[in-house]
Amino acid sequence: MPNPSRIRATALTVAALLPVLLTGCARDPGLAHGGPLGQRLDWKDCPVPSVAQGDGGAPSPLPDGTRWQCATMKAPLDWDDPRSGTIDIALIRAKASGDPSRRIGSLVFNYGGPGESGVTALPSFGQDYAALRTRYDLVSFDPRGVGRSAGVTCLNDQRLDAFFQLDAMPRTADAQHAFLDSTKRFNKACRLHSGRVLPYLRTTDTARDMDLMRHLLGDRKLHYFGVSYGTELGGVYAHLFPRNVGRAVFDAVVDPTLTPEQAALAQAGGFQLAFGNYARDCVAKSAGCPIGSTAKDVENRLVGLLNHLDREPLPALPPRRLTRTAALDGVLEALYSKKSWPSLTEALRRAYAGDGRPLMLLADSMNERDEKGRYSNDTAAEVAINCADDKPRYTPADVKAKLPRFRAVSPLFGDSLAWNLISCADWPTRGAVYRPDVHAPGAGPILLIGNTGDPATPYDGTRRMVNALGKGVGVELTYKGQGHGAYYTKNTCVRDTVHSYLLDGKVPAPGTVCS
Repeated sequence: MPNPSRIRATALTVAALLPVLLTGCARDPGLAHGGPLGQRLDWKDCPVPSVAQGDGGAPSPLPDGTRWQCATMKAPLDWDDPRSGTIDIALIRAKASGDPSRRIGSLVFNYGGPGESGVTALPSFGQDYAALRTRYDLVSFDPRGVGRSAGVTCLNDQRLDAFFQLDAMPRTADAQHAFLDSTKRFNKACRLHSGRVLPYLRTTDTARDMDLMRHLLGDRKLHYFGVSYGTELGGVYAHLFPRNVGRAVFDAVVDPTLTPEQAALAQAGGFQLAFGNYARDCVAKSAGCPIGSTAKDVENRLVGLLNHLDREPLPALPPRRLTRTAALDGVLEALYSKKSWPSLTEALRRAYAGDGRPLMLLADSMNERDEKGRYSNDTAAEVAINCADDKPRYTPADVKAKLPRFRAVSPLFGDSLAWNLISCADWPTRGAVYRPDVHAPGAGPILLIGNTGDPATPYDGTRRMVNALGKGVGVELTYKGQGHGAYYTKNTCVRDTVHSYLLDGKVPAPGTVCS
């Protein structure tokens, strides 16, 4: 099971930009003469998204008739050796709608994952940004390794079906052997099909891509809106290029102080908290809760269902059946947004009646599988980027030793998140760091929004990111709500605060609370 979080004319001369962009690689003149710095972005109508991006139709024009435009940026494959060649980075934009004299610049979005296609995601949220578009061009991109940006390929669709059916919470020796063997086959396939790019998918590489993007967009500063993993990317960018940070918002903030093990443990607690909040909401409804009489009863019945599915999967979407892993993926998907809670209640009710289809559909959404059985490259990109970033390589023995603590934090999700730690075992390249460096003296202010009920990026991480960025950089805004992130809940207080900052530069008082 994939990690459910970790679901985007300059005044500087080229000579001044090179040392900043290349961090020590400015000796290569190819970047200044016809290379990445000398290129021009050729914006055209967007094509139909690729399967790797998530498929679907070409993005529809915005309500005022503005058409989405796409372009391709060339970036060095290896920022430490620009002569190694280039890769394509796919971009999308919608031009600002307001008075050109009041245009601030481009607002670049990253939607997290890692592995989410910004080229596909931005148009789906386009109408939500009507206020922001009055003063910004809206811009996003497929980060390297994602979608049309040198997208990582591992298993084909048929083999991914089998991969997601496998028990990701193995209790027996045979189940553990099957799980480990499946992980090795997945990683071997990634090396076989995408070995050339795997060493160059670090968050620091993508941050350098963003600074090149800033330059080519014609902006002196990078104005940025990062969600989930996009906040980690934003923090790394601020560390590398503090003087280039413009107005930036981090929503659903990743805790940069945690190792992969600590982050997984925090997520286990976050999803357990979210499920408890969901269960209490269900039983509090006047019509009653069809899946339990108390919050504890709701959880106990789910545990019973998962145990049953371990012995006997339910009929779902032939030839696939609802396994324990698929059911848990479906639950996780629904906990990302409070709007999905009624769907989760109905899916569980149907599962208790013997119908696994609704939970399987939720699991397919989690794993980005379309109705034709085709997967985006989200999972492949997520694993590849995490393994490029994360230095620790956990073994089955490590997981077994840590299981009691994970189970204590989350009886529901502890096992799966603990076993997910071995995703990078036998990965063909080394990981870069134990924790991302986001210390960014001289940057700021950056607005960070923490949601007290966030399952995937628990609330405590927001304050830790504020502290890690350094004094005078991060400004914390708290939203007392449910789901992953705050801006997309459409809470008026949150949106007004974000708009006031991004549009008018008004920074809220630290510790402001919205509910």
